[in-house]
Parts: sequence; structure tokens; C-alpha cells
Amino acid sequence: MRVTIADVARQAGVSKTTVSRVINTKGEVDRTTAARVRAVIAQLGYVPSSGAVGLARGSSRTVGMLVPSLTWPWMGEVLQGVVDTIEAAGYGLLLFTCNRGAESVEHFTTQVSARAFDGLLVVEPENTLDTIIGLHRKGLPVVLIDDRGRHPEDFPSVVTTNREGGASAARHLVADGRRRPLVITGPAHFGCVRDRLAGFREILPTDLVVVGDFTELSGRLAVEKLLAGQVEFDAVFAHNDISAAGALRALRAAGRGVPDDIAVVGFDNIPMARHTEPPLTTVRQPAREMGETAASMLLGHLGGASAPDEPVVLPTELIVRKSAP
Repeated sequence: MRVTIADVARQAGVSKTTVSRVINTKGEVDRTTAARVRAVIAQLGYVPSSGAVGLARGSSRTVGMLVPSLTWPWMGEVLQGVVDTIEAAGYGLLLFTCNRGAESVEHFTTQVSARAFDGLLVVEPENTLDTIIGLHRKGLPVVLIDDRGRHPEDFPSVVTTNREGGASAARHLVADGRRRPLVITGPAHFGCVRDRLAGFREILPTDLVVVGDFTELSGRLAVEKLLAGQVEFDAVFAHNDISAAGALRALRAAGRGVPDDIAVVGFDNIPMARHTEPPLTTVRQPAREMGETAASMLLGHLGGASAPDEPVVLPTELIVRKSAP
């Protein structure tokens, strides 16, 4: 059930007018009372409706964005798409990361309670989905930029075609005559990882699958282990470009030619992919477009437009370079 301003007033032992003054920083409220009201707001998880806040003090003209970390390789492209869109609409961006775990989440929820922004864009950090769903149900507009292959029905999302992306990599390798591929995945609990692997195997079945963690080290170690065990493979499909770069490094160190001996395909098409040796064939994930689309959806919702009932799907695209021509 949605928490109301009346619930906050009752719990804090003040009038609704006092709560409104604290939320909207209008009118004189004594410091001790204001602190008590803010504590109750945080305790109950009260989120003022954007309409009510707009009437009281006008929109903040700020969008919040919650992400796991800024070190994720494709995060810069997502952020650029978001910033381009919200700045063009005259909004600002308040960015939150979860680098400090529970402490970061607590700081974020405090800012929600203080109504520091009008709506939220999310690239879901680990173990935060229940918190985000709860905030949305209490009135916070949310749009998910879904990189993990799960699309909660509670709020709108922008997704990409991970399964088709995996299939397109497999079709390209089959056309090049490859028949014995190694697949280096990301963490198995990510839906996008399961989708990429399933799409690939539909076209090019393989039992050579190593679970990685999207790091350069995991790509390098996977290839080194198979080479040391004299396991034959003629292609590598890595679930992101960073681990593909690790695979390239291991193959080069072992004296294996790419693509003559072994072809390599990555996923994401981050800027680095153009500068590996050789340049990396990869499945382009439309990161910037995902940021742009999610921001446009959120701004439309803040302006009164209905949010789409189904995820908005943006297609992947195979980018062919010299690692798998």
C-alpha cells in the first residue's frame, strides 16, 4: 500500500502542512521537528508524488540514475545517451553508484526521500531490485536499462536482443567454416548470458563452454587452459569485448594465428574493440541508444505520457573486423 503524507504526519506527530513544508523546504519549521519528519520519511519510505511536489514547489528538473559502477566498459556510452537526451530537455542528472554496497544504497534512498530528483533511470546493481520496485510502487517513476536479461513488470524497461546477438555470431562463424567453437560466458546468473549462449547454440552447438566474469583475465585463462590441455577449437565467442581481448592475448602468446587458426568474436562493440590486434569482430550492443531511449521514456512519463506495457527492444548488430572476417 502506498505510504501517504498523512501516514508521515501521524507517525511524526505533526500536521500534513508541516510535513509538506519539510519536503518542499518552504515555511519555517523548527530544526528538531524537521529532523524528526525526515527520519520518519526515511523509515516509512515515503515518496511524494511528482504531481504533488510539482504543485508545491515545481519540478526539480533533475533525473536520477542508479548504476553498479562507472568502470563497466559500456557504461560511458549508456551515460552519454542519457545525458544527451536529458540536457536537450533542460534537465540535469544526479548519478548514484553502488561502489560501497549497502552504504551507497542507503545514501541513494535518502536522496529519494528528500525528493532530490523527479524520476529514476536504473542499470540494476546487484541486490537492489526489490528496493527499486518498492520505491516505484510508492510513486517514483522508474525506467530500467536492462543489461541482465530480466524485465520486471513493475516498471518500463529498454532491452536488447541478446539471444539474436549470440545467434548472429554463430551464423558468421558457420559461414566462415568454423565448427568447433569455444564460448566464454559472463556470470551464469545473468539472463543476458543465458540468452547469448542459447542463441549461439541454436546455430552452432558446442560443449566447449567456460563460465567467465567479463574480465580480461577470465578470457585469457579460459584459452590458456584449453590450449594447455590440447583441446582443439577453431573459434572463440566471448560474451564481452574485454574477455575477447584476453582470449586474443592468450592466442597471440601461444603463437596461434587470428583468424587463420582461430577466429574470435566478442560482444558489446566498446571503443577498444577497434584497437585490439587484430581489430575485433563483435556484436554491437546499442548502449548509447538504450540510454537515449530510456531517458526519453522517463521524460515522457514525467510529462504525462503513458509508459509502454512491454519492454522496448533495440536490436544488436554484428560488426565484422579482422579477428573473424
